[in-house]
Amino acid sequence: MAKVKITQIRSVIGHPENQRATLKTLGIRRMNHSVERELNAQIEGMIKKVKHLVRVENI
Repeated sequence: MAKVKITQIRSVIGHPENQRATLKTLGIRRMNHSVERELNAQIEGMIKKVKHLVRVENI
């Protein structure tokens, strides 16, 4: 499987609680914080849910 680097680029202030929970589940804690994850169906779905808040790069 491919790996991706996920970086939060926008604030969660004013966004629904389920989107905040999605970022927390991905392991992102604050602005400009990055995590590397193995790309699978679950991670891809989470990324789609918060795509307006994060930047995704292939590794």
